[in-house]
This record gives sequence, structure tokens and C-alpha cells, in this order.
Amino acid sequence: MSQSFKREDASQPPSLHAPYASTVPRSPRQPLVRIPHTLTETTGPANAWSRLMGGALADLTTQHKAMPQGQRIIVSGRVLDEDGRPVPNTVVEIWQANAAGRYIHKKDQWDAPLDPNFTGAGRVITDDEGRYQFVSVRPGAYPWGNHHNAWRPAHIHLSLLGPAFATRLVTQMYFPDDPLIEIDPIANAVPLPYRQRLVSRFDIETTQPNWALGYLFDVVLRGRDGTPFEDDHHD
Repeated sequence: MSQSFKREDASQPPSLHAPYASTVPRSPRQPLVRIPHTLTETTGPANAWSRLMGGALADLTTQHKAMPQGQRIIVSGRVLDEDGRPVPNTVVEIWQANAAGRYIHKKDQWDAPLDPNFTGAGRVITDDEGRYQFVSVRPGAYPWGNHHNAWRPAHIHLSLLGPAFATRLVTQMYFPDDPLIEIDPIANAVPLPYRQRLVSRFDIETTQPNWALGYLFDVVLRGRDGTPFEDDHHD
């Protein structure tokens, strides 16, 4: 088996993590070649995201005629740089399975029910303090074909896009006390203690009485407290 490309930051998952089977065929086989960024990659709409992308899609529970099934949740957090400074005007997109663990995608053929009132996609732009917030439902676990009896923990995908087109970062947020995290090859591609940076924190202050549970999940773009990120191929 070819040696994997090793990232400089120990908190980042390797390109090749054999227990995560699909990394074996898609990880680099040759040393990476540094290619200078072009103008189209280093520039972008910057502060014009809202004009280009339309209004925020912050509440995933009100996109259809009725409420979706499942436990309503509020996910809040901040996007920060390596010195803890807020990063405003960052596009934060999320996508997730419904409460039964089913994505509204043609390739998802698991027999869990689709929810006609839940698409599972949202988008907001961070404010001047780098804050974002979504209302959604807690996603369900689902089986995947990585190995025998493989189940993915409940998780939400996050994509962050900054001032330039080449600044997209992708990560996943897990929920505290989920027993599937410890046996999930994707989560375990990130070594401890960095893996814990992918786990949200239950927060009673964000929780709203008789309505929704609250979770906090900050994203640090780089540095010693950096959030582990992944490539664009993920499950």
C-alpha cells in the first residue's frame, strides 16, 4: 500500500486511513505538487455573499408545509481565526440526514423513511462577531457499507467559504455522548485529543424551554486549536 500524504498539522486527518475504506483508492499515490494559486482562486465575492446567495436559510424546520419529524435542535457557534478573533462574512452551509438517518439524495437508498418536510440543507453568513446559528432536527444514525455492521454517528456536515473561492473548508459536527463516535472510522481518522474538537457541547443557555435542545460548535480555522477538516469526499 502506498504511503499516505501526511499533513503538517497533527490534528488533521491523514489522506489515507485504511479503516475508512474509500480513502484507500482516492488518497494520493505520489508526492503532492505545489501549484501557485491563480487570480480566480485568490479572489471572490468577499462581502457580497448575501447579495449573490439570497437570504439566509437558518431554520431547516420551516422550509416546507409542516414541521419535520424529530427532536428540534439549535446549533450555534462562532468562526474564529488562530488567535481567537471572530471571522465575519463567512458562508456557513450545512447538510444532514433527517431524524431517521436518511438523506434526500438519489444515492441514499437505505429504507428509512424520507421526511417530506425536511430537506436537510441550510446556509447563513457569520455576523461581525463571527456568530452563526441554525435550527434543525437531530439527525439519525445510518448504516453505511464501509465494513460489517457499520453505522455512522449522528452528525451535521459544515462547509465554510471565506473571501476567496479557494478558501472552502469542510468538517463534521458530532453530538456529545454518542457511542458510535468511538467505533466510526471517519471520526477516528482524527487522532485524540483533536477528535473532541468535532464534538459539539450541549448548552442549557442555548436550549429553549419546551421547544429545542441547544448545542454549541465553534470552528477554528487554523492554529493549535484548529478544527480538523476533510477533503470534499465524505460520507
